[in-house]
Amino acid sequence: MIKSGKGGGNTRTGLVFEGKTDLSKFLESQPHYSVVGHDVFYDTEKVAEVYKKHNFYSVFLKKLDIDWKMYLSKQLLPDDCIFVLLNNILFIIECKHQEVAGSVDEKLQTCDFKKKQYKKLMAAANIDVEYIYLLDNWFRNEKYRDVLDYIHSVGCDYYFEYIPLTRLGLPVPPELVND
Repeated sequence: MIKSGKGGGNTRTGLVFEGKTDLSKFLESQPHYSVVGHDVFYDTEKVAEVYKKHNFYSVFLKKLDIDWKMYLSKQLLPDDCIFVLLNNILFIIECKHQEVAGSVDEKLQTCDFKKKQYKKLMAAANIDVEYIYLLDNWFRNEKYRDVLDYIHSVGCDYYFEYIPLTRLGLPVPPELVND
């Protein structure tokens, strides 16, 4: 991450990248939001469920009665994921942080395969899947232009430093909306 780098203009209404981003903690810190276990509430309405890594399998898929081995040959462990009830979409959020060139460069090129794997897994529950990278400013470098274009070309998405709550289909607290 670029030292003292700045995020986008809407960082107040989005998931801010902090090196060790945690979606539950971020949502819990927003006005009107609370997280109880895996359940996300906006005021008193349950709007989403959040899962990390192995909890995606041991809690979410188990609750849906989906045996991942029937669909995949190997588990994919999401950094974070959020199932938004309001739009019936599971958002897989992969956080990528880099300070020197390395293997993360090539990992960005795997989004198409991973999104297809998650879609195959969630088809049994009729849940759509979106795959989003949350990138730090390192990836703004011109040398990533082709891979960033590729990410969009295969129907995946990326954001630098933050993901707007509206992108996830979540309510934005009125006090965070810029006038």
